[in-house]
Amino acid sequence: MALDYTFTLIKPWAFSNNYTGPILKMVNERGFRIKALKMTHLTHEQAAEFYEVHKERPFFQELIDFMASGPIVVAIIEKDNAVEDFRKLIGATDPSEAASGTIRKMYAESKAHNAIHGSDSDESARIESDFFFAKSERF
Repeated sequence: MALDYTFTLIKPWAFSNNYTGPILKMVNERGFRIKALKMTHLTHEQAAEFYEVHKERPFFQELIDFMASGPIVVAIIEKDNAVEDFRKLIGATDPSEAASGTIRKMYAESKAHNAIHGSDSDESARIESDFFFAKSERF
């Protein structure tokens, strides 16, 4: 059975362009409930640790620099079938390939500045949630 929660991260570019409110509104309107939410600013070290899975990719340093470039908003959100439903809501990583009405289609600048991160599996949702939130911070 799928987890009833997933993790999301509104990236620095979307935050700096005041898209946090509209993005969170879309999340709520699709039936997700916010279980934990906070604003933070990653260091280069924290960004490298969070995105360690991409360490060998040619875009790794660009990703780390981008993720440490400004504030982000992180959240744990809840809904039946949360991971799969949220992946549909955010759309393809490349906004030019994302479906109409998805977050990335509406609020992303490019593949590199795609506005939002969403966990790709139940296991990732657990790991990513634990990276940013202590159990006591979850409602």
